[in-house]
Amino acid sequence: MSPDVVSALVANLLSPAVLFFILGVIATLARSDLRFPEPLYVTLTIYLLVAIGFKGGAAISKAGLAVVWKPTLLAMILGGLIPLGVYPVLRFLGRFSPVNAAAISAHYGSVSAVTFIAATNYLKQIQVPYQEYASAFLAVMEAPAIILGVVLGRMGESSGETMVHTLRKAVHEAVFGRSVVLLLGSMIIGWASGSKGAEMTAGFLVSPFQGVLCLFLLEMGMVAARRFADLRKVGVFLLIFGVVAPMAHGALGILCARWMGLDTGTALLLATLAASASYIAAPAAMRLSLPDANPTFYLTAALGITFPFNITLGLPLYFEMARRWTIPLP
Repeated sequence: MSPDVVSALVANLLSPAVLFFILGVIATLARSDLRFPEPLYVTLTIYLLVAIGFKGGAAISKAGLAVVWKPTLLAMILGGLIPLGVYPVLRFLGRFSPVNAAAISAHYGSVSAVTFIAATNYLKQIQVPYQEYASAFLAVMEAPAIILGVVLGRMGESSGETMVHTLRKAVHEAVFGRSVVLLLGSMIIGWASGSKGAEMTAGFLVSPFQGVLCLFLLEMGMVAARRFADLRKVGVFLLIFGVVAPMAHGALGILCARWMGLDTGTALLLATLAASASYIAAPAAMRLSLPDANPTFYLTAALGITFPFNITLGLPLYFEMARRWTIPLP
């Protein structure tokens, strides 16, 4: 392992956000009585989504739609292709039922906002610049994979009416779910208000951001640790899949970024989104549209395996690939 990789790994593991995540894991494994009230968890989630969406919208306003639309469209296509590639692997190599393979595929095609935020944090830690408009990638990659996952899960249905009704619910949940509404809505507001709006809200949406992220990752550490007990149930295949899939998807994201001529930092953000797995929007949609899918499989894979891997070891790995395969910002 090269010195650059080691130093990047150490920098990531010693960042406050990751250390708070580890604290949450330790507290849960030690059976501490530390708990977050549900309203606080929801509030932290709303804050992070609004902040990242608003800042991304302001950055789009500054860069101009002419610069942003092509990489954003590519990100959307990438989010739709991932579940189509993951499904046959889970179905035929993993031997999952069609509905479980589809549900897991939807989670891995959709994205994790917190993993994206951790990636931006990591880039700031190692002082690598990136394009702020990359937040648009986060907004457009959420829904396509969820919709495709439902389509894959319901393909065996004999009733066309049931299929149409299910897809209507899935589209509504994917497009108007809390995370997408907050991200897209905040992004539009940030774009409309531009730099003046960014200055007016900086005291609330910028200054407290790192502290809120630390609190949220403390909670996520506790949630992830509670899923560790399910690792025995999901089997060796899903354990391997939860590590190999994000690495493969991250590499694919970097190749797409290179093709588009994106810089190293922005390439890392696209790779991180491709490598991440949703654990907020996708589970809600699967419970609604694919109720027969087993939550133990898709939640443990996304939250118990892939999320901890990405924020601890994955980010330095994707950065090293991005550093070698792309060009830095001037």
